Amino acid sequence: MQVLPQLVGVIPEAKLNLLIYFLKNDEIDEAYELIKDMEPLTSQECMLKAVALCCYAQRHDALDQRKQAHQLFHLVGSSASECDTIPGRQSMASFFFLLGQWEEVLIYLSSIRNYFPNDDDFNWNFGIAKAQYGEYKEAEEALLLIQNEYYKNDYCYISWLARCYINNGKPSQAWDLHLKMENSNEGVELLHLIANDCYKIGEFYYSAKAFDALERYDSGAEEIWCGKRGACVGVFQQVIAGEMGPDALREVFYMLQTSGNAQAENIQAVMKNWARENNVQLVQEQPFNNP
Repeated sequence: MQVLPQLVGVIPEAKLNLLIYFLKNDEIDEAYELIKDMEPLTSQECMLKAVALCCYAQRHDALDQRKQAHQLFHLVGSSASECDTIPGRQSMASFFFLLGQWEEVLIYLSSIRNYFPNDDDFNWNFGIAKAQYGEYKEAEEALLLIQNEYYKNDYCYISWLARCYINNGKPSQAWDLHLKMENSNEGVELLHLIANDCYKIGEFYYSAKAFDALERYDSGAEEIWCGKRGACVGVFQQVIAGEMGPDALREVFYMLQTSGNAQAENIQAVMKNWARENNVQLVQEQPFNNP
C-alpha cells in the first residue's frame, strides 16, 4: 500500500490497482477522489470508474455520480466489442440494476452465473435482484452463499435475508436475526420489516410479536397499535380455525394486556368467552402454596 500511491502517474496500472484496493477496503471517498477527474480509455477503466461512482453515489446519495455510473455501465455493456463478454454482461446487469429493472438484471446475471460460483459480490447482486423480483427461494440460496463477514453484518444483507425467510415460510429465522441486533437502531428498522412483511402474508404470530416489541419503543404510535391489534386478531382467527395452538392465543392475550388500551380489553373479552366455551385456559393458574 505504501508503494502504489507513489507509482500513480508513473505506471498506468498503478492507479487502477490502487482504485481496486480502495474499493475492496471500503475506502469509497478515497476511491472517488482518485477517479473523479479520470477520463477512462478502456472498458476496464470505464467499469472501475463506474463502480467507484456507484459506491460513492450510494454512500452520499449523490445523483450526479449515479447518473455518470449509469452512463458508463451502458457504454461498456452496449459496445460491440464487449456486449457478449462477461464484463459486458456484468455492465448491462449493473445498468439495469440502477434502473430497478429486475427481470433484465436477472437475464444478464443468469447468463454468466456459472463463472462466479463462489463470488460474494456476484451472489450479493444476484440474491438481491432475485428478492426484488419476488423469487425468494433462489434469493435466499444466493444470499446464504456469501461468506464475507463484512457483507453478512451489513443491514442491507440482513434485511433482505429476513424478507426472504418470511416469504419462504420461515418467519422464526427472521425473528432470530432481530434478536441478534435488537438493541440497535437497525434492530428497530428490522422489527418494522418483520411486523409489516409478516402481516402481509398472514404470518400473524410473528407480526404480533414484532408490533408488540415496537410498541415498547413508542407506545403512543397509533399505526403500531393498529398493526398489533390486527395481528393479534389474526392469530385468534387462526387458533379458531385450528391452524395454531392455544399457546399462541395465550401469548397474544398477554400482549394485549400490556397495551393498556380500551380496544385491547374488548378483544380480550371476546377471547375469554371463546376460551371458556372451548375449554381453553388463557391464563396459567398460580400454584397454591400452603403456609
